[in-house]
Amino acid sequence: MKTLIVANWKMNPASLKEAKTLFEAIKKGIKNIKNVEVVICPPFVYLSAITQSAGGLVLGAQNCFWEEKGAFTGEISAPQLHDLKINYVIIGHSERRKYFNETNDQINKKIKKSLHEKLGPILCVGETSEEKQMDKKVEVLEKQIIETLKNISSKEIKNIVIAYEPVWSIGTGDNCSIDETMSSILFIRKVIFKLYNREISDNIRVLYGGSVEPDNAASYIKNAGANGLLVGGASTSSEEFIKIIRSVA
Repeated sequence: MKTLIVANWKMNPASLKEAKTLFEAIKKGIKNIKNVEVVICPPFVYLSAITQSAGGLVLGAQNCFWEEKGAFTGEISAPQLHDLKINYVIIGHSERRKYFNETNDQINKKIKKSLHEKLGPILCVGETSEEKQMDKKVEVLEKQIIETLKNISSKEIKNIVIAYEPVWSIGTGDNCSIDETMSSILFIRKVIFKLYNREISDNIRVLYGGSVEPDNAASYIKNAGANGLLVGGASTSSEEFIKIIRSVA
């Protein structure tokens, strides 16, 4: 299983020209690395243009809607992403939950529609600072996983990636310790074991995300047991992102 490194550019950069420059720099900087799967998730408006020069890089989207078509102004459907030959889609990111009030039920519907369109969902789970302080992390993670994976079959779950992103760590520079990350990843696998079986629990890819930098990236994979990383801010710097990829390769 290749290490999976996902770049979430969020609402960056400001222009298509900058997006293409960033993409090409990353592509050039990692062209000889074979044992890492790199996924770039730019804003929707850049996907079509970047698809044409993807080369060896894989593209993902940052979100999708749960209906195939219709009067849903501003939304993007899974079939539209499939038509662009997009491979992955980030679903349930904490910023979607926080700013757009996404619920576990809505996330569940998005996952189902993505799977139907042969997209690989990257399901984000994680606790807030308040939940952490109240010792509710385990409770929160279990609820998120059970509710977002409701009625997802044993066959379908094999196409899902789970990203553990402690909300208090995202963009703050306060990255989660290796020990805490390891215990969270083990707990996620424990929940998957209860929902499915040992084989699925052992083989599902679990990523870490939250203030990932070149200095700490490799430790999350070598010491915390993550199968990869979901990188935010550092992925919008080609230099930083290439260093991260090389450090885990």
